[in-house]
Amino acid sequence: MKKILVCEDEDAIRDFVVINLKRADYEVVDTNSGEKALAEFRKALDSEERPFDVALLDIMMPGMDGIELCRQIREESKAVGIIMLSAKSQEMDKVNCLMLGADDYVTKPFSPSELVARVDAIYRRVNINSSTDGSVKEINSGPFKVNTKSRIISKNGDSLELTQVEYQILEYFIKNSGVALDRKSILVHIWGDAYFGDDKIVDVNIRRLRMKVENDPSAPVFIQTVWGYGYKWMADS
Repeated sequence: MKKILVCEDEDAIRDFVVINLKRADYEVVDTNSGEKALAEFRKALDSEERPFDVALLDIMMPGMDGIELCRQIREESKAVGIIMLSAKSQEMDKVNCLMLGADDYVTKPFSPSELVARVDAIYRRVNINSSTDGSVKEINSGPFKVNTKSRIISKNGDSLELTQVEYQILEYFIKNSGVALDRKSILVHIWGDAYFGDDKIVDVNIRRLRMKVENDPSAPVFIQTVWGYGYKWMADS
């Protein structure tokens, strides 16, 4: 069964979220504080329990807030999908969470269908099978090598520390080397055509990726901006 960690300090919102996720066949572990959520996450990670597929975290909480919780969870796992719950006024907090490794955010108030769709989209991305026949396929692009079976991308022989969503974006770029990709196509490819959010999430993820792949993120060579359109991957074959 799909397993999700929910951390929300407001009882009414948490109960609403839990009910709808259970209706969508998720196994839900819910907490009302960042400290408890981190303990549950580590318990599942370090024991024989099934680890969480997705973590749904509220940004504003007393004690450990969602931003710090996101940072600590992402430091301990690149595999889990992280979605933040935020108020409309928390725009900078959303960006901070995305830069720390969150994969998406849902703005309050939200409908049950939107919530489940967003969670489902991230669940699919972090659990996608990279190869239907189990064979190893390697793709080379300049100093980068993609192993589609292990889902590892290396630069000059050193593995990059990528989340599953980051891996998929970078793989998409490398497979379309030299092609200008608009933000919408990147959004649809990674988050699905039923995505409820806006395309600024693409820009934040690109900023995060540049910090991992570029020699100088302020002067990107590999992930180039196509002004007014999107981005293009450029590396010698």
